[in-house]
Amino acid sequence: MIKIFIDQGHNPQNPNSGAEGNGYREQDLVYEIGIQLADLLRGDGRFEVRVSRPTPTTQLGTSNASSLAARVSAANSWGAEWFISLHANASEDPNATGVEAFVYSTSSRALPLAEDIVAEISEATGEPNRGVSARPTLYVLRRTSMPATLVELGFITNYGEATLMAESPGLYARAIYRGILRFFGYD
Repeated sequence: MIKIFIDQGHNPQNPNSGAEGNGYREQDLVYEIGIQLADLLRGDGRFEVRVSRPTPTTQLGTSNASSLAARVSAANSWGAEWFISLHANASEDPNATGVEAFVYSTSSRALPLAEDIVAEISEATGEPNRGVSARPTLYVLRRTSMPATLVELGFITNYGEATLMAESPGLYARAIYRGILRFFGYD
């Protein structure tokens, strides 16, 4: 079985709470999408999955640094083979739109996984595909011992994307699941 660690970015409260926009909180949106994704993966039989936040009130760490370290440590100590961190983007421009992902480097084994996930989310939601970029400064990409990607599912500061993430978490979960299946050649 393929071991995938799903990190629902951010905490329910500070430290390390996420972005807010249009009456929604990033940590709530990505929590629910991550839980639904984990359920899809568990139901598949080819995957073993763990999540960073098993309940909506799970609080990791006592600072930003220890929150990030707790997520990475959980994945590393479990022996996860793949790490997917879920986030919602934010911008001062309320018209900013799209889905994108980050990997440690463009030579990372996570790059094609990230590309497949972003393509499936873009196709399912109609959001523009902003592509996959290297972001070696991101802690969860730098410190994981397995290929890792951080996915920005859409902009919480964009009314349409925030509403879609809030009202249709299953749409995102299924799209990420299809991206994972595509990457592993299971589609």
